[in-house]
Amino acid sequence: MKAGSKNLTEGPIIISVLEVAIPIFLSQFLQNLYNSVDSLVVGNFVGKTALAAVTSCSDISRLMTGFFTGLSVGSGVVFSRCFGSGNHKKLHDSIHTSLPFAAILGAVMAVLGILLSPAMFALVKCPADVLPLSLTYMRIYLIGIFFSSIYNIMAGVLRAVGDTRTPLYFLVICCTNNILLDVLFVAVFGMGVAGVALATILSQMVSVFLIGRKMLFTTDVYRVTPRDFHIDPVLLKEVLRLGLPAAVQSCIIQFSNYLIQGYINMFGADGMAGIGIAKKLDQYVNEVSLSIGQATAIFVGQNSGAGKYKRSFKGVRCMLLVSCAGILLVSVPVYHFAPQLASLFNRDPAVVGIAVAMMRVMLPLYFVSAVHQVTGNAVRGYGYSVSTMFAATFGIVVARQIFLFFAMRLAPSIRHLYYAWPLGWVFSAMIDLSFYFYIKHKIKKQMASES
Repeated sequence: MKAGSKNLTEGPIIISVLEVAIPIFLSQFLQNLYNSVDSLVVGNFVGKTALAAVTSCSDISRLMTGFFTGLSVGSGVVFSRCFGSGNHKKLHDSIHTSLPFAAILGAVMAVLGILLSPAMFALVKCPADVLPLSLTYMRIYLIGIFFSSIYNIMAGVLRAVGDTRTPLYFLVICCTNNILLDVLFVAVFGMGVAGVALATILSQMVSVFLIGRKMLFTTDVYRVTPRDFHIDPVLLKEVLRLGLPAAVQSCIIQFSNYLIQGYINMFGADGMAGIGIAKKLDQYVNEVSLSIGQATAIFVGQNSGAGKYKRSFKGVRCMLLVSCAGILLVSVPVYHFAPQLASLFNRDPAVVGIAVAMMRVMLPLYFVSAVHQVTGNAVRGYGYSVSTMFAATFGIVVARQIFLFFAMRLAPSIRHLYYAWPLGWVFSAMIDLSFYFYIKHKIKKQMASES
């Protein structure tokens, strides 16, 4: 199948969903590889202090980029519902409202992030030996938030209309650029953490150029026409109604992880580097459920927009099974080869031991994350983005923070951090399931009254 828009309201459900989900998974995998290369290069060519600095920045940087990722997923529901209902005029206007808004917001957040970096690191008590490198990396990296904001909305448009392959092709190019530039700037020019941050910015610029060129010259329904850029207050309100809760949800989760970094910092450079490695590996395993979750939002958005609710219910059941099967397929080899995978980032035995211990606690419970991602994104696809935000806020943020607050005071141990992540998944999955069944019952009742 060639890259292009795809109607998910017809055809075999599993095949249709996998055609969307697999490119999303590969795209997310490449984005994680894109980010992991920074840690791999500094961990091997500079040292564990530089690795601790880069990993300590990950939650702050993801706090910023996560806002636009969430905005693109939430606003993508608007795009997919327009596409599914055949309202291409509204789709065009929504795109041309979202892009300039995201560009302005990206520029503002980049400036604020650069100015507030010292305060953010002070809040989590970043160790003195790590702080200078952390600030250097963070301030350079945040310049790229402007490009990231534009790219995420554009990629969200393509995914909403079923074209998940084009972002994948561009990420292959950008990831290759990032790897080459990381090695060049750090291993050859000796630029350290500044080099990996600069490489990331340049790669982000390439990704925006490529996807922008695609959307300018396509003949498909999502074509961008610069003269049509304007911020329509009515459409912006609708986009923000679904997009803002997803963006805020992402920020709240990342802010929670950022606060957890304060607990991680208690265990010094070894703990920071080890848990940082585990979190990098976590991103790869969890991308199975994240990608299928995003495909769920697109699938449900298109089918609910077309009024095909029974097909959407069946699709959610299929995606739960596929997600759990995918998690099992990935988790088993990662559990077995965890020491070898962790040592790719740093060979220090203490660092590797912490990373392996954390991953082996988390891996058996990833299927709970799959339930959370699929049902939560299904709820968002039906237009209830605030409900999904509530589930994530209470489960992933509140439950984790309460657990760590008491556990660390009663018996301080690094192992408490290992259990904090799965605990959040369990609470969020229970709430998301409750919301999903409530909304499903509500829709069925409405369908029965109309028949």
